[in-house]
Amino acid sequence: MAIRARRSFSIKTQPGFTTIAMACFFLLYLPIATLVVYAFNSGESVAVWQGFSLRWFQSAWQNSLVQEAAWRSFLVAGFAAALATICATMAAIATTRTVNYPGLTFKYAFINQPLMVPEIVTAVALLIFFSRIKVWTGYTGIGYLVLAHTAFCIPFAYLPIRARLENMDLTLERAAADLYAPPWQAFRRVTLPLLTPGIIAGFMLAFVISLDDVVITEFVKSPGQETLPTYMLGQLRRVVTPEINAISAAFLALSLLLVTAFFFLNRKKS
Repeated sequence: MAIRARRSFSIKTQPGFTTIAMACFFLLYLPIATLVVYAFNSGESVAVWQGFSLRWFQSAWQNSLVQEAAWRSFLVAGFAAALATICATMAAIATTRTVNYPGLTFKYAFINQPLMVPEIVTAVALLIFFSRIKVWTGYTGIGYLVLAHTAFCIPFAYLPIRARLENMDLTLERAAADLYAPPWQAFRRVTLPLLTPGIIAGFMLAFVISLDDVVITEFVKSPGQETLPTYMLGQLRRVVTPEINAISAAFLALSLLLVTAFFFLNRKKS
């Protein structure tokens, strides 16, 4: 008796899958599309269309408070992403270029802890920790924001760097060792060039995460240290104008640009 071959199950073949998927995407992106459209509204309403204009982009560009908050956001995100990438690179090398041993899985979990713990918990913990340091030292500068963002962004930089290391061919590294290259020279001339795409991708991902963070920034920052997301949150509590839409649209464009670059750097080569 012939054995009837079983067809493999695929969710795509189920009735209504396409309709439900399209409805989900529509409901997910409709608010974002509405936000972007009303960023070009000539009037002051975010609900009534009064014509096309770039006045709100110009207004945001000339707003000194927006300029200061944006500069501070990029400054914090740049330093935090750089520090997080350095720490993540060292951690990724230490956890991949070694034999498996008891406790290695715990180290993976410890490094990725900010991804598993609710962000509000991390924010409160950092607030308590830094508040004691502020009392002891008297320093209330922007360094706390940089350190807080660095701690939160390390796992985001760690994941693509570790993935790159795990997929790298060890032949060249072993050849360098066979040719009596010291460990540092082998790393600098062999491992680092091969790891560069992962490092760049990790940096960009950490930069984006730091740039749009609100919760941790709101808890850790001192008075007068508004970043662009916290400035927007404060404005929404007072009055909502299309200027907020314009800032959000610019933020969205920058995030899409960085995420697209992150995707192309991490896609697998044929």
